[in-house]
Amino acid sequence: MTSRRRFLTSCALTGAALSTGCAASGAPRRRQPRPGQPVAVSTWNFGQAANAAAWDVLGPGGTALDAVEQGARQSESDVDNHTVGLGGYPDRDGHVTLDACIMDHGGEAGSVCFLEDIEHPVSVARRVMENTPHVMLAGQGARQFALEQGFEPRPMLTDVARQAWQEWSRTAEYDPRANAERHDTLGLLARDADGRLAGACTTSGMAYKLHGRVGDSPIIGAALFVDGEVGAATASGHGEFVMRTLGGFLVVELMRQGMSAQKACEAAVKRIVDGLNGDPGEIQVGYLALGVDGDVGAYSVQPGFQYAVKTGDRDEVLDARSHFGGTI
Repeated sequence: MTSRRRFLTSCALTGAALSTGCAASGAPRRRQPRPGQPVAVSTWNFGQAANAAAWDVLGPGGTALDAVEQGARQSESDVDNHTVGLGGYPDRDGHVTLDACIMDHGGEAGSVCFLEDIEHPVSVARRVMENTPHVMLAGQGARQFALEQGFEPRPMLTDVARQAWQEWSRTAEYDPRANAERHDTLGLLARDADGRLAGACTTSGMAYKLHGRVGDSPIIGAALFVDGEVGAATASGHGEFVMRTLGGFLVVELMRQGMSAQKACEAAVKRIVDGLNGDPGEIQVGYLALGVDGDVGAYSVQPGFQYAVKTGDRDEVLDARSHFGGTI
């Protein structure tokens, strides 16, 4: 079934072509994906389980888009992961608010932010992408849309997360750091056997953040960007600094200019460090990139950033190199 977005886009392009007299054959065409070995890469050590779920799709020949959604859903349902989905730590007022986005090889994207009571924000983001003319829905509007799409509401604050929040509330020291001990995002990139790329990002955000805070995770071009002709990139860490530099887009654009996935991640991290006059304090940002040819790169500001890689003959968690301190 043709999505509403594609229908509207088709109508707009058709009208433009008719009004200018341009032949369809004269329109620019994107390069067709080239078949290759499937691969899934994810941020952090819990990305290994997300990769496994993605591989259940990729292995039998499924699409990269389906794979990243399924991988993200795995993390969203993991109650032991306190930075994503169900069981995520709440904001300082006790609300679990979720952010997620998804993007395919052709540049289609969907996003939700400040979403409550829905276990799988990444799937809601995909519905935004496929069933609306929009890219992002927020807050109560995103929740209403999810319910209209058939998602069932449920409490997202688990007993463990509530207890942790109550313990924190006794001192209420707001300390929004993102580091090896408090990583806060699952970013997942995949290439399928047909050479198509896709990416997804999902999070419950920084623990005990200000109510209403939204980080980089649902922002296309910040925590996630996919260009089917070049590659894909995702980010994790202190989202404000990713947003200020549009890190996901920056990494992919540098790859478009000829950099390897690794060098592009390094240059994007250096952009952040340079903006802080070389002294990032305890700020942590990590980038993970996947080239259309399967090239993988990862780099972070501080030591501690890990990423997981899954192919047909490879399944491992790796320590990323960092600007300060090499690897862990």
